[in-house]
Amino acid sequence: MAKKVDTDAPPALIIEFKTTSGEVWGTIKADGKEFKTGSTGFYANGKIKNPKNGFAYQVGTNIILIGSKESEP
Repeated sequence: MAKKVDTDAPPALIIEFKTTSGEVWGTIKADGKEFKTGSTGFYANGKIKNPKNGFAYQVGTNIILIGSKESEP
């Protein structure tokens, strides 16, 4: 199977964290990335804060394009 490539994907995404009531806790930028596995997608790492008390949360995420890893024959 050929490696899937999304030519319409932007170079980065902005991820917004908010409560179910709409209160925003913060945003982080997810930059485009080719992972060591061969998959492509986006990676983000950062901190967001609870606006009520200032407690910080560490955030890390991989957003991977399904099928973007080359299959071995």
